[in-house]
Amino acid sequence: MREARPDIAVVAFNDHGNSFFLDRVPTFAVGVAETYHPVDEGWGPRAIPSFEGAVDFSWHFVDKLVERHFDPLICREIEVDHGLQVPMALFFGRPERWPVKVLPIWVNTIQYPIPTPQRCWELGKVLREAIESWPGDERVVILGTGGLSHQLQSARAGFINQAADRAWLNGIAINPETYSAMSREDYVEQFGSEGAELIMWLVMRAAMDERVNLIHKHYHAPASMTGAGMVVLENAA
Repeated sequence: MREARPDIAVVAFNDHGNSFFLDRVPTFAVGVAETYHPVDEGWGPRAIPSFEGAVDFSWHFVDKLVERHFDPLICREIEVDHGLQVPMALFFGRPERWPVKVLPIWVNTIQYPIPTPQRCWELGKVLREAIESWPGDERVVILGTGGLSHQLQSARAGFINQAADRAWLNGIAINPETYSAMSREDYVEQFGSEGAELIMWLVMRAAMDERVNLIHKHYHAPASMTGAGMVVLENAA
């Protein structure tokens, strides 16, 4: 990330009942705030800096979404939970000040009905359009988040599908349309009810070129009942 030197980090993630709750869960939400503070998730806010918003670029993205018939919830003031905090810390460490501005995109993967994989793919295409039409010269990195296979409740609690996880980490790079064409039910069957969070990776992948280079891949199936993995992709030259 130090070599790439991005100016803006777009983060597609889900809230975990901290800024939204089950009585009000938007399918998609976009932040346009100047600052995003870490939310208190029960033990006090994490001791990390607040995040500076990429305000102008965020509004530009919102305009493109509306032009393409999306109707996102627009958040002018909101806190962010570990869904954004953890990937930012993973890629940027624990700086005194974050080296990038952020554009947060919330995707509902908590409350039925969640968006279809295809709809997340289409949102990613609009994100690419927003980046390409932006008049500035800022460099943009896109973080698609969400756990790999896991299920936290019912008869399949503790479910992890290592074969599906490993196939995903390869397929998201070389054949992502396979995953955008899957149904929500397919995701739950293969990856578990919470593993459906993977639809948020599609936002990232759809914003990239058809051909990408797989720079890094990692997978671990820990005892915490969640498949953990990551890939680093770059547009192919």
